[in-house]
Amino acid sequence: MRERASEHGARIGLRPSVSVVVPTWRRPALLERCLEALVRQTLSPSKYEIVVCDDGPDETTRTLVERIADAHRARGLCVRYLPITATQGPAGARNAGWRDARGEIIAFTDDDTIPDPHWLEAGLSAMAGGACAAAGSIVVPLPERPTDYEADASGLARAEFATANVFVDRSALITVDGFDERFTSAWREDSDLQFSLLAAGGRIVKASEAIVVHPVRPARWGVSLSQQRKSAFEALLYRKHREFYRQRIAPTPPLGYYATIIAALTGLVAAACQAWPIAGIAALVWLALTLRFFALRMRGRSRAWGHVAEMAVTSALIPFLSVYWRLRGACRYRTWFL
Repeated sequence: MRERASEHGARIGLRPSVSVVVPTWRRPALLERCLEALVRQTLSPSKYEIVVCDDGPDETTRTLVERIADAHRARGLCVRYLPITATQGPAGARNAGWRDARGEIIAFTDDDTIPDPHWLEAGLSAMAGGACAAAGSIVVPLPERPTDYEADASGLARAEFATANVFVDRSALITVDGFDERFTSAWREDSDLQFSLLAAGGRIVKASEAIVVHPVRPARWGVSLSQQRKSAFEALLYRKHREFYRQRIAPTPPLGYYATIIAALTGLVAAACQAWPIAGIAALVWLALTLRFFALRMRGRSRAWGHVAEMAVTSALIPFLSVYWRLRGACRYRTWFL
């Protein structure tokens, strides 16, 4: 597929300088906002293309993309719709996108971002020095007192390398075989690509002027509990890139989580054995650790009563869920990962 697309672009003389790959899954309103920003780039329309990789796929998204493509075709801008049926997940969708794209530079972003008008020009400028990849800047607007979910999402603004805003040379993607499609959720697949590029001897630079805005979407109550499933992918990343993982992500295991679980289990076993003094001490230790975790999560956060209640409940449950998914990932990917 990659070779056919490249040959096609070269044959008709319309090969762009950069291809923008946007994975999406049944979020047409967000995608439309993203595409409206992408079609307004200051880069000449003939120098870039947009490839929307629909991991649904669904007819609403197809119709949206085709409408935008029709509206901008006369300007020389190519906007293409690529239905993805073979895999599920952003890693697989991005792989299909860059392999079908015609540019030698691939710009990755997400369907819920708003790229700055100068985004592509700034990214290409950063890549001009021969780097294999460039990581752009991500702006995450937050209220004065964000919720825990909003604050967690703002971590994108501090990420070294996030696929919401990166430029990668096609040859480098070929070298590392793109994204690892075992990362079926939007979690750590970008770090895996980053570490693979570095392990292959690639040079990654910062593209500070290549900016995308990433508004935080509303989330349901207790969303942090379902997010713990992503902890399983920590084990996969650790198995593949142990040194990079310890250096750049987590130098030590979440010892506080393990201490909380040990205290809870000790209390339960002691109570079952009617060893009440031990059970009481263990319960107090568990309570102290849970309250500490709750206080850390509430620091500088929203004081709305619903959010406080959510933080109280989830702070008691997260250590157990996180460790469960970490250990499940360790078993699944056959690695010693705590």
